[in-house]
Amino acid sequence: MKKFSWLFLALPALFLLWFTCTNCRSIRRDTDSKPVEHSIWDGLLRRHVRADGMVDYKGFIRDSNTLHRYLRLLETAHPNDKNWSRNEQMAYWINAYNAYTIDLIVRNYPVKSIKDIKNGVAFVNSVWDIKFIKIQGFSYDLNNIEHNILRPVFKDARIHAAVNCASFSCPKLLAEAYTAEQLDSQLDKSMRGFINDPERNRISAEKAEISEIFKWFKGDFERDAGSLREFLNRYATVKLSKETDISHIDYDWRLNE
Repeated sequence: MKKFSWLFLALPALFLLWFTCTNCRSIRRDTDSKPVEHSIWDGLLRRHVRADGMVDYKGFIRDSNTLHRYLRLLETAHPNDKNWSRNEQMAYWINAYNAYTIDLIVRNYPVKSIKDIKNGVAFVNSVWDIKFIKIQGFSYDLNNIEHNILRPVFKDARIHAAVNCASFSCPKLLAEAYTAEQLDSQLDKSMRGFINDPERNRISAEKAEISEIFKWFKGDFERDAGSLREFLNRYATVKLSKETDISHIDYDWRLNE
């Protein structure tokens, strides 16, 4: 019985490993679209994201026509390698993930948690597997954008501080749109802010209590820096030594408002 209990508990982790290793192939689309401007999204974020990273969803509801105008702009321009630079593509997909997440909350507001919108099995039928995103005839869900495009195509662990899952434990939503010109500095800013945010990571010389994001996607951080500890030290104000004990903080899925 203990053997089967262990297997049952391990299945989610094994499934995530299988999904990220075998199903996250680069999505390349043969389109002729040109890069789009993200000024509409930038204006919405500056109006409706507070300094503490919390989101005014009621404000987004009042500005839903403007939000939908931005989403329609995204829907007309699928990134491609012919006309888009790497940074233009990456900024597009980060902004798309965040904008469509906001749209999902707006459609279902009020909710206490994004997970209340749809209960299900991760990567099968969860809220992140709802295929409500249509871009030049191609259908996506939020998992597709994060795990089929952003992670495997761009291979930059900083995206974990850039995409926002509308929950309290998520990294703060940046109150500005990501742009190709500022992308590197914006990703650094987001990751540095996340790691040094005492609401989400508590790091001292003796111990580091860190977000479960660093457990779920540990391989991404190890790939970029050689080890999780080294990745944290790139951005942490207080540096971790080899003796610093690392543990994880339970994720708070309450809506970030």
